[in-house]
Amino acid sequence: MAGIIELKNVSFVAQNRLIVKGFSHEFEEGKTTALVGPSGSGKSTVLKLSAGLLVPKVGGVSFRGRDIFTMTRDENLRFRRESSMVFQDSALWANQNLFQILELPLRIHFPQMARPERENRIQSVLQEVGYKRDLSIRPSLLSMGEQKLIAFARALMCRPSLLFLDEWTESLDDSAAQRLIQLVQHHQKEQHTVIFVSHDFRIVKSLADYILMILGGQFFLKLSREQIEKDEDLARYVERGIAS
Repeated sequence: MAGIIELKNVSFVAQNRLIVKGFSHEFEEGKTTALVGPSGSGKSTVLKLSAGLLVPKVGGVSFRGRDIFTMTRDENLRFRRESSMVFQDSALWANQNLFQILELPLRIHFPQMARPERENRIQSVLQEVGYKRDLSIRPSLLSMGEQKLIAFARALMCRPSLLFLDEWTESLDDSAAQRLIQLVQHHQKEQHTVIFVSHDFRIVKSLADYILMILGGQFFLKLSREQIEKDEDLARYVERGIAS
């Protein structure tokens, strides 16, 4: 399959510390890739670089062959409409209520959409993720798990074909986590691309077509689901690496 996101010799520095070093990888379109590794290995940074949310110190990041950071405004809007991110900390705006948070992507990417249509889209997506509380409240009144549901709903609002998920089931109870897993499985059936970070080996093993292990901010190992399923020792090695 063709690549959709490609990182070429990417390095990233934060607070004078090298977080990612010489990272290169091409993510296949229509496939699900899990980024794994010990805590602090640079997984979330690689994810944000892939999503064009961080600018590398050196190297390039492209979407379908087009450098993300040299796109025209229209090209960038199309990329943002086709892709979406769920952050580990949810990243909900504290000064807006939930309806405003969920409505904003629709206002940006579908400015001609009438308010009743926006309201219907919001209610439809909330039903998918299983959130049932009032939308007039602000994020501070939500539990961490509820914030994650709203963040996931916001990510789905424009019906993206490329999802970036950072510890997206963390803080959720089993039933809520399973609902979001099923939503990801639906995206997989639609041949969408999913790139995610998780410390839960059960999720990695069940969802990922490919597993990318990152150590010390560098590409270390790529495995397919078939390799993990066939080799128990390899599976245990990856599981230990995730847990550390």
